[in-house]
Amino acid sequence: MSGRLRLAVLLSGTGRTFDHLLARCRSGELAAEVVGVISSRGDVRGVEKARAAGVPTVVLRRKAYSDSASYGAAIGAQLREWRTELAAMAGFLQLWSVPRDFAGRVLNIHPSLLPAFGGPGMHGHHVHEAVLAAGAKVSGCTVHFADDQYDSGPIVLQRCVPVRFEDTADTLAARVFEQECLAYPEAIALFAAGRLRIVGRRVEVR
Repeated sequence: MSGRLRLAVLLSGTGRTFDHLLARCRSGELAAEVVGVISSRGDVRGVEKARAAGVPTVVLRRKAYSDSASYGAAIGAQLREWRTELAAMAGFLQLWSVPRDFAGRVLNIHPSLLPAFGGPGMHGHHVHEAVLAAGAKVSGCTVHFADDQYDSGPIVLQRCVPVRFEDTADTLAARVFEQECLAYPEAIALFAAGRLRIVGRRVEVR
């Protein structure tokens, strides 16, 4: 892979992670270019942010497709049109089947230390509330390669934070998001440098 990595971002909400990745790319801190954004909803702040930033933006609603395979095919077609080298899911809440040619080329970030506190319905504050309810002493974030299940796929890296007795879902979320802002660019940079190798369910960082 030469030059700047062609990166597409998938989102479903406010676009906070998109904002951070775009800023890293445009500052030169991350050797990548955001070539497009796919949103599962048209009425979210992330779409407004992407369009305002001049990034090509497409809305692909899950309900317009019969199943996750046809939805994945539509997403794959758009990614190919942009000549995407890596897709980064950034709060993308819809399940889609990753096309074969994108296997090992889709990353996701999750606000817990997977495999704990993942799966259907576990996103945003639902995750942090579950962590607090379980009495966990540590939490964090996980960057992993996406497959055809929620919050599954080989783990690239994780970053930890303490869970404090006085934490609320808001305070814990803020602490975890600080680590997400470090972990996601790091994982993307490792991919761009060709340093990640998937071996079964594990990822070797070379």
